[in-house]
Amino acid sequence: MPGPVDRLDAEIVALFAREPRVGVLEASRRLGVARGTVQARLDRLARSGVVRGWGPEIDAEALGFGVTAFATLELQQGVGHSVVARHLRTIPEVLEAHTITGSADMMVRLVARSNADLQRVLDEVLAGGGVVRTSTVIALATQVPARALPLLGKAADGSASPDS
Repeated sequence: MPGPVDRLDAEIVALFAREPRVGVLEASRRLGVARGTVQARLDRLARSGVVRGWGPEIDAEALGFGVTAFATLELQQGVGHSVVARHLRTIPEVLEAHTITGSADMMVRLVARSNADLQRVLDEVLAGGGVVRTSTVIALATQVPARALPLLGKAADGSASPDS
């Protein structure tokens, strides 16, 4: 059964990921397909949810948030994930939060300006209530940055991505 994308879809998305300002006309010229084909495929990928956005990527470190940490949260029974998640959404330094399996209930990726600022952010996480315990690790270096293009390539045809 074919997946939701093919090789041309992967090439289009990879081109726009590398050069977000390339434009549909230039993309069609470089890929050797009609402008309407590129536009229709971009529209379909956005409509289907494969492509979630076209905005710029923001580098937290360049903004002065040089500490990245991962915190697991153990939630108070009966409070619910949605209550805690609602509070986490109000904290700008919380970049992601996931419900997880294992001894903790949620995993949070967050950033801070320094180790001391990380304590402030964690205190803010706890201030919302519903969190019984946290455990935090600080990332020392990013070995593989957040990415999806290799997965797109695999979904397209099972081979290596167009931009591994």
